[in-house]
Amino acid sequence: MTTPAFDHTTPIASQLADLAQRKAALAAEVVPLPERTRVFVVANQKGGVGKTTSTVNLAAGLAAAGAKVLVIDLDPQGNASTALGVEHRVGTPGVYDVLIEGTPIADVIQQSPERDRLYCLSANLDLAGAEAELYLAVARETRLRTALEAFLAVHRDFHYVLIDCPPSLGLLTLNALTAGREVLIPVQCEYYALEGLSQLLSTIEMVSKHLNPELRLTTILLTMFDSRTNLSHQVASDVRQHFPNETLHAVIPRSVRVSEAPSYGQTVIAYDGGSPGAVSYLEAANEIARRGVR
Repeated sequence: MTTPAFDHTTPIASQLADLAQRKAALAAEVVPLPERTRVFVVANQKGGVGKTTSTVNLAAGLAAAGAKVLVIDLDPQGNASTALGVEHRVGTPGVYDVLIEGTPIADVIQQSPERDRLYCLSANLDLAGAEAELYLAVARETRLRTALEAFLAVHRDFHYVLIDCPPSLGLLTLNALTAGREVLIPVQCEYYALEGLSQLLSTIEMVSKHLNPELRLTTILLTMFDSRTNLSHQVASDVRQHFPNETLHAVIPRSVRVSEAPSYGQTVIAYDGGSPGAVSYLEAANEIARRGVR
C-alpha cells in the first residue's frame, strides 16, 4: 500500500512549520543580561488574566536564557510557589516572615528544582492575615522595598526579580509597587480586557508620585489569545492602540499545556518546552530582555 504524501499546505502543517522556525530562532538568539537588577511588579486586579502563569513562565524563560531570577510570591494562594515546585505549606518560612517579622530574604528564599538560576520567595495562607497586620504596622507600604534593597545590596548577581501580586489593590500590592521599578500587566484577549485598568494605572501614578518615583509601566503582555476568533484580534488591536510602546509583540495563546503545567509543580517551559505556549513565553522573555538594554 502506498503511503499518502504529507500535505505541507494544510493549516496544521503550516502551524508546525511556523513553530519549528520560531524554535530555531530562539535557539540561535543570544539574550542580553541587564547590568542592574530589573524588578518587575506583575499586577492586574482583574482575576483570571494569566498573571501568575505569566510571572512563573517569564521567570523560567529568563532563567533559560542565562539570567538569575527571583520570583516573590505575594499571593496568599501560593500558586506561583506551586508552579515553581517549592515548599509552601502553612508554617514554611516565606514572604510573610519577611513582611511581618523582618526576616532577611536571603534566609527564606528557595531554589526551584526546575533550574539552578531560578529562585522563589514563597507564599502560603499565612499571608492572608498579613494585610490586616500591615494596616497598623510602621512603614507598612515600604517593608518589601526595605527587605529587597537589603537583599540586592549583597546579592548583586540577580538579574531579575518578578513580584507576583494578588488580584487586588491592597497593601500587599502596594508593597510590591513600592518595591518595584517596572510594572508588567498581563491582559487577556477576551471581553472587558481593559476594564479596571484605569484604576490600576491611577494607583501606579499615585505610587510613583508619593512613594516610588522610579516606578513606571513598561510592559503589557497579551494572554489567552485565540487566533481563530475575531474577538482576540480586536482586543489585541485595541490594547496595542492604547499602549503602543508597552505592548510586547509576543502573544501568549490559549493553551491546554499552559493550564496543565502547574498541577505538576512545573512551568510550561519545563512541562512541555516545545509546545506553542512554552515557545511564546520564551519569546516574550527574550523580548523583555532585549527591551531592557535599549
